[in-house]
Amino acid sequence: MKNLVFIALVFLTSKIYSQEMKTDWANILKYSNENQNLQVPSKNEKRVVFMGNSITEGWKMSSPEFFSQNKYINRGISGQTTSQMLVRFRPDVIALKPKLVVILAGINDIAQNNGPIELKDVFGNIVSMAELAKINNIKVILSSVLPANDFSWKKGMEPAEKVIQLNSMLEKYASENKIPFVNYYLKMVDSEKGLDKKYTNDGVHPTLAGYKVMEPILQEAILKALK
Repeated sequence: MKNLVFIALVFLTSKIYSQEMKTDWANILKYSNENQNLQVPSKNEKRVVFMGNSITEGWKMSSPEFFSQNKYINRGISGQTTSQMLVRFRPDVIALKPKLVVILAGINDIAQNNGPIELKDVFGNIVSMAELAKINNIKVILSSVLPANDFSWKKGMEPAEKVIQLNSMLEKYASENKIPFVNYYLKMVDSEKGLDKKYTNDGVHPTLAGYKVMEPILQEAILKALK
């Protein structure tokens, strides 16, 4: 009898948790505890938050010392689109009171992870994040989308040209609004407009070798922006 009650409780708890996860579309709960436990930045602290998807989340996993040594805060979530990031931008960026946010986003929109979306709307979501940061006195660094000519989880999407178009839109916006733009694309693209095999195992996500190409490019931009 006790075993049956225990099994029933486990089932009920799992069902409730599953329902909660279904309703937390932007996965705001993922970093909720970490956000609450963060101290308010000290007077001279120059806090930097990274907002992104699996490329950002995987960065900390592959190169943890880059984040620990620089005290960078990683708020990447695997699989996320810009629409989801925009929803969680307040709790995962603004509420942390950083001096600077690094935004790297867009590839999962191109992969249509949450269904079809126009490039202008992907661009608009990124611009909205930048504008939210600006009105909250947070400096912004916009990142180019990394090259990709196919997706292992969704074959045949032909993303290469869309990546180029989105990067062009982002670079133009950054230039017009005096926002630093870090261009990883130029350093990492191959002859087929994909991510060079030297830097990836799946054509989308960087390996440590890829992140080591990205880090000095970004670090230079961060140091300059925080002067």
